[in-house]
Amino acid sequence: MDIVFIEDLRIDTVIGIYDWERRIRQTVALDIEMRFDNTRPAATDRIEDTLDYKAVSKRLIAFVEAAEFQLVETLAERCAAIILDEFEVTHVKLRLAKPGAVRGSRSVGVQIERARS
Repeated sequence: MDIVFIEDLRIDTVIGIYDWERRIRQTVALDIEMRFDNTRPAATDRIEDTLDYKAVSKRLIAFVEAAEFQLVETLAERCAAIILDEFEVTHVKLRLAKPGAVRGSRSVGVQIERARS
């Protein structure tokens, strides 16, 4: 199966467990790999036949910007569910990073893989 990917999609949101985190917006970074059969769009060269990564990005940006979760795990699960429920994707691998969350590290976060049941 082919993979359509979005790399380093940066979105500002309210995320965290501490009081000070609930009062500010922080950047999260998403790396997403989505399994999608690219045979048809490659043959037709039509955007209507493919997985529109711009549409996926816009949907996730709108959702994450409005979200106010405490845990990156929860946000990652919700993003993966949106991709599987709203787009013709059979499997998603999603990495959600929170840059600067731990002193001395570039970022921390989670990586999950989910498939359509």
